[in-house]
Amino acid sequence: MSRLSVFNSPLLLGFDHIEHMLDMAAKSGNGGYPPYNIEHLDDRTLRITLAVAGFAPEDLDVTVENNQLVIRGRQADEDTRTFLHRGIAARQFQRKFVLAQGMDVSGASIDNGLLNIDLIRPEPERIVKTIEIKPEPTRRRTVHHKTDGAPSTVSQEGG
Repeated sequence: MSRLSVFNSPLLLGFDHIEHMLDMAAKSGNGGYPPYNIEHLDDRTLRITLAVAGFAPEDLDVTVENNQLVIRGRQADEDTRTFLHRGIAARQFQRKFVLAQGMDVSGASIDNGLLNIDLIRPEPERIVKTIEIKPEPTRRRTVHHKTDGAPSTVSQEGG
């Protein structure tokens, strides 16, 4: 079964990468763990905060892969401790966020079990490009005459 896409319009040229990004965002859903917030700090800055209680900085990885912010958490299972009840699991996770083109991670910090990742959106460049319109190459017309003066063949050459 083929899927109907909004980006199939002939007026939307070169937007197929947006459809790919939307697909990546839909596939990056990984349940509700760990819970997170996204804050708008100012016109150019966002902050993603993940609740990662029990994770040390060395248990966490924050990377950017193909315009995706990927946060991974991995805790070593402690075999030296004996639990009567274990309600706090040593849980692994991976959470992905699709980043818009040009978004940059400016830093990450952990405080009281909250991992803060700051994103900055660069100031967009205002580019105006004038496209030169060239005239179509002129076509030459060649007429071959017979010895009696009447035209016999006409050929056109273009560039």
